[in-house]
Amino acid sequence: MAEICDTFYLDRTIYSGRPADTAGRLPKEIRTYDLLDKLKIPYSRLDHSPLPTIEACRDIDALLDIDICKNLFLRNAQKTDFYLLLLPGGKKFRTAVLSKQIGSARLSFAEPEFMAEFLDITPGSVSVLGLMNDKNRRVRLLIDKDVISHEFFGCHPCINTSSLRLKTADLLDKFLPAIGYEYTLVDLPLSQD
Repeated sequence: MAEICDTFYLDRTIYSGRPADTAGRLPKEIRTYDLLDKLKIPYSRLDHSPLPTIEACRDIDALLDIDICKNLFLRNAQKTDFYLLLLPGGKKFRTAVLSKQIGSARLSFAEPEFMAEFLDITPGSVSVLGLMNDKNRRVRLLIDKDVISHEFFGCHPCINTSSLRLKTADLLDKFLPAIGYEYTLVDLPLSQD
């Protein structure tokens, strides 16, 4: 069943694996499914219109039975070091706290041209799966400790018109080793709004 939810289209059908018909889908999305299938990583998929904010993801995450996982693409002030931070939706990006933990001062959000160059993604579709496109290993992966404490997590397949549910263990034990990536565990405080 499909419906319109606060200005975005949502197909409430949860699919197992890649779309049967790939017409109209971008090559970077298909490459994502190809790699997940090659690694024998099962996933559930939900299709929708582009999701502009983390708040718009709440319906998606409820249907996929996962907690919201933010994927933030960051850089240092000199634009020489780049980071992909995965953290639960209930936590906020606290520059000072994260900077101290990773030894990099003055972090801010990276510009879209760096997203495209390093991860082949655009704003709104930032995803840990985009690391498969970082052939020169320019991006350092940071994962909040609470993300790895959940059995499942959600992310986009390098485009924000689908959302995937994967086992966290598959990310850590299959996907990251296959693309030659390690991660740094960080511990950010819960939001105090």
